[in-house]
Amino acid sequence: MPIFEYRCGDCGTLFEKLVRGSDPEAPSCPACGEAHLEQQLSTFAAHAAAGPAPAPSGGGCPAGMCRTPGLCGRAN
Repeated sequence: MPIFEYRCGDCGTLFEKLVRGSDPEAPSCPACGEAHLEQQLSTFAAHAAAGPAPAPSGGGCPAGMCRTPGLCGRAN
């Protein structure tokens, strides 16, 4: 279900609306209740971590799961 962004042509309110294909009614402005809306171009946001994930403490694979000697810092 897409989220659309709208601007009310009467009061200028900007808002988002989750639009379902089965909704028979056109959306209306949450501030003034009017239906004179202009659909806006939407942008998306992507968030990433501030840096690389911290290395696990203990220096290697947990419980000796590494089968390759020296790969994770432990000798098997």
